[in-house]
Amino acid sequence: MTHVEAKKRHPWLVEEIRRHDRAYYVEAKPVISDRDYDRLYHELLDLEKEFPEFATPDSPSHRVGGAPLTEFKSVRHAVPMMSLDNTYSAGEIRQFDERVRKNLKGDKVEYVVELKFDGVSISLLYKDGKWVQGSTRGDGIEGDDVSNNLKTIRSIPLAFDEEANIPKLIEVRGEVYMTKKALEKLNREKKKAREELFANPRNAAAGSLKLLDPKIVAARGLDIYVWGIGHYEGIDFKTHAEVLEYLKSAGFRVNPHHKLCRTIEEVVGYCNSFEYKKDELDFEIDGMVLKVNDLAQREKLGVTSKSPRWAIAYKFPAEQALTEVEDIIVQVGRTGTITPVAILKPVHLSGTTVSRATLHNFDEIERLDVKIGDKVYVEKSGEIIPKVLSVNKEKRTGHERPFRIPLSCPACGSKLVRLPEEVAIRCENVGCPAQIKEMVLHFASRNAMDIEGMGDAIVDQLVDKNLIKDYGDIYYLKFDDVKKLERMAERSARNLIDAIEKSRLNDLNRLIYGLGIRHAGEHAAWVLADHFGSIDKLKDAGMDELTGVSEIGPVMAESIYNFFRNKENLAILKKLKEAGVKTSQTKIKAPGGVLTGKTVVVTGSLVSFTRSDIEELVRKLGGNASTSVSKNTDFVVAGVEAGSKLDKARALGVKIISEEEFKKIIGR
Repeated sequence: MTHVEAKKRHPWLVEEIRRHDRAYYVEAKPVISDRDYDRLYHELLDLEKEFPEFATPDSPSHRVGGAPLTEFKSVRHAVPMMSLDNTYSAGEIRQFDERVRKNLKGDKVEYVVELKFDGVSISLLYKDGKWVQGSTRGDGIEGDDVSNNLKTIRSIPLAFDEEANIPKLIEVRGEVYMTKKALEKLNREKKKAREELFANPRNAAAGSLKLLDPKIVAARGLDIYVWGIGHYEGIDFKTHAEVLEYLKSAGFRVNPHHKLCRTIEEVVGYCNSFEYKKDELDFEIDGMVLKVNDLAQREKLGVTSKSPRWAIAYKFPAEQALTEVEDIIVQVGRTGTITPVAILKPVHLSGTTVSRATLHNFDEIERLDVKIGDKVYVEKSGEIIPKVLSVNKEKRTGHERPFRIPLSCPACGSKLVRLPEEVAIRCENVGCPAQIKEMVLHFASRNAMDIEGMGDAIVDQLVDKNLIKDYGDIYYLKFDDVKKLERMAERSARNLIDAIEKSRLNDLNRLIYGLGIRHAGEHAAWVLADHFGSIDKLKDAGMDELTGVSEIGPVMAESIYNFFRNKENLAILKKLKEAGVKTSQTKIKAPGGVLTGKTVVVTGSLVSFTRSDIEELVRKLGGNASTSVSKNTDFVVAGVEAGSKLDKARALGVKIISEEEFKKIIGR
């Protein structure tokens, strides 16, 4: 192809691919096959490779970023992205309407009612119809530049439709979300990898947008609906309904379930209708949003310090369902704890089918007075794990059966014991196959020794075939042993052996956490590794020395002490040392970091970090990542749904900062 031919062909390819992107991702009406689309896309890639001068920033070839990012830059919003006040009843909606009309001195008022998506608010900036930047809401004033990740969402146009009235500048706002199917698929993969599951679509979408590798983001299946605009120049609008119609014509994905309501009773009726329709959607919503339609009236109404006076959210009540307890079974955990689980008659709840719920412990069964055959109310409210709220005793027929606490372990038949000071009932047989499997899975998990590929199916076979009797045996597995396992290809077997080999050199805190000592979590493992520096010194420590370590209380100290007095545990430690697993290290804490001498507590759900990630970061920057708030705490990083730790920090007058403020402190 000559340069002249390429110059003519390139704009045609770009527009053709954009047209098909819009037909497929925005309108859901594809007009060509996937194969034909791929042919066009790869032709564009080949052309731009040969003639790189034609590869403009808005080309469809820039959808997926290349190398992972090292950080996100901050973006200041020209118009603040404010949060909305919430209402929870029809009465509160009417009160909102009364306030609006009072402030507008009796003017005629119309509302646009939209779905309240359970996702992440983002801002898309366009200049002369070309996309230049995408950012998160952040704290409403500043967000993170996540342009490369947003480019992976094909329903976001890189340029306005040519037939649209193109403004000089416009900031389009919307909600990035994850479909129910995409979340289920992602959580299946995370479960297989023994990673913490996403509790809801909002967390999944937020976590995905903050990944540093756009290629991983592209595989997450994110999508978007736009719902408004911020700052704009070179164009004029009179109503919000007009804005939505314009965005749709310009090539944006606008959700069709919005309605212009001329009375507040029409608003209430539309909100109520979606409480029962929401499960039919392929994405999660948790309510509706009411917005004054007239933009001039919005200017008159103004804003408070955090919320507009012209908009409000109506939150649906938490969904509950009545179902039947078909059985109560017990499961064996890695420490031998026996946990009761209610097997439910499948019931549709918050968009998914619920068929089981944990009962936590046997005291909970007694508190609820739940029996096999009872009708129970369960609540899920968009989260993964449903909760049994109560028993409907009026529906009892007399055929219900009380649950009998088992006397022996369902996995090995050993006698179960209940210590006087504990609620839990345990199997104390260290050779119990159920415990061995759970202990091996814990040892190999991401936050412990991080042995990739050692999931449930592999561990089940290794234990059932007597190839391993404890986690110490992992390091004596041979390639041929692994290759013979069911559904294990040669390459997978080699990858697993390589992952095992790599894990021998992990930091000491990972090994201590992997040992599965009762009451000693990730934070305690780091504290112990930093204080003692080796397994041998930790093993030889007495009770006085253990309780003298900061943040190690008497219960945890006793558990640690007893662990290293158990001959089976010592035998496993000997195996690990002889296999070359690293059992000592120098001090972990990095001197001279920006958090040197600071005690930091993290509470609530964060967007950019997992709990273990942020605590490890605090330590690397010289700080102490504590799990409890005290007068010695320098500051608390508070995320979404922060609870009692936040309350205690307020009571003690401890400084509280947001995740965004924390990122500024550490220079991210």
